[in-house]
Amino acid sequence: MHHNTVQMPDGYLNKTPLFQFILLSCLFPLWGCAASLNDILITQFKTVFALSDFASALVQSAFYGGYFLIAIPASMVIRKTSYKVAIMSGLSLYIIGCVLFYPASHMATYTMFLAAIFAIAIGLSFLETAANTYSSMIGHRDYATLRLNISQTFYPVGALMGIVLGKYLVFQQGDSLSSQLAAMTPEQGHQFRLNMLELTLEPYKYLIMVLVVVLVLFAITRYPRCKPVVDRQKTAAPGMGETLRYLAGNARFKKGIVAQFLYVGMQVAVWSFTIRLALNLGAANERDASNFMIYSFMCFFAGKFIANFLMTRFMPQKVLIAYSILGVATLAYVVMVPNFTAVYAAVFVSVLFGPCWATIYAGTLDTVDNKYTEVAGAIIVMAIVGAAVVPAIQGFVSDHLGSMKEAFSVSLLCFAYVGFYFWGELRNHQHQLLADPARSVMDSKL
Repeated sequence: MHHNTVQMPDGYLNKTPLFQFILLSCLFPLWGCAASLNDILITQFKTVFALSDFASALVQSAFYGGYFLIAIPASMVIRKTSYKVAIMSGLSLYIIGCVLFYPASHMATYTMFLAAIFAIAIGLSFLETAANTYSSMIGHRDYATLRLNISQTFYPVGALMGIVLGKYLVFQQGDSLSSQLAAMTPEQGHQFRLNMLELTLEPYKYLIMVLVVVLVLFAITRYPRCKPVVDRQKTAAPGMGETLRYLAGNARFKKGIVAQFLYVGMQVAVWSFTIRLALNLGAANERDASNFMIYSFMCFFAGKFIANFLMTRFMPQKVLIAYSILGVATLAYVVMVPNFTAVYAAVFVSVLFGPCWATIYAGTLDTVDNKYTEVAGAIIVMAIVGAAVVPAIQGFVSDHLGSMKEAFSVSLLCFAYVGFYFWGELRNHQHQLLADPARSVMDSKL
């Protein structure tokens, strides 16, 4: 930590230590990579294990269910120790999860893969619970949302790496898996399925190497604590019961949680089924169809930059209301238009996902009294469980309507709620400015 960096009583710093911030931001692509590999696995497992759309979406349920269960324990580790300890625990658990792909690809059961994915998610839950809050704290309070948006901009880089690794290491050339399987005898089919499962291990070998390097860098770098100073004589840190009661009574906090739940669910549902949508509407094979995920993450990345720029000019709530209206219109196009352009619309929606997560996260955390920050941050991360629920619902709807395209209406409804949430936040912000016109110009800009 720089000798000229000073920590304020509320836990924020007077300035951002640059190397520490960059290294912290490097964690964001690491969970992006794991998350986008799930989109590859869903497509591979669907054919190899002959699953319904609903059952294939259970990959996301195992992954995001892990997040949900571990976020509160992770926040307790942060409270008892430090952000750095929680991050190093997360990296270690992530490595263990990747290693479990070795036995999984040999045992070749869907359940064993789900267990390995769940183990990875436990590690990522530690990483996200620590890194999201830490990124917003490691510097001046006024720039908390901007810092988190900058860190989050690294996420699609990781997501892109995951899809590219999956495209070349997991998916093969030639016909789609289902048409190849159709032409084989049962014995050949069995052997082919086993070979396809062996391939799912490949990307994780590379991930393990990267993770070990990052873990070592964290171990040797000094990090500021960024914890609010509590005067022990006057106030003890609030207990879990008191914290949860406080949060349960906080209406804006609860609305933020619902918005985050539906937003993350929708984002993951769209990405989970984009490859399948492309295959259904005429892409040649899985490797070709995975290109549309590459385009999606490029759009997501571009959308973040555009939003970061717009948010320095306009109020974040207004930017996000506009994004939501466009998002609903684009998803309506996916549902209604019966040709391949629907795939391009599904790709374009990713531009509009860019700023949602970080803005909902920082805005919701901002409604909470300082002393409850760690647990509140964990509960916002727990809202990621939306991604365990919404894709499964979308898969279920697809199985029942017999139309992957029409099932995108599930995501459309989620985006409509996100727009409604930001409209409420905008009104709230305007009421606050009316009540307190002395709030600085700086504040209305942020």
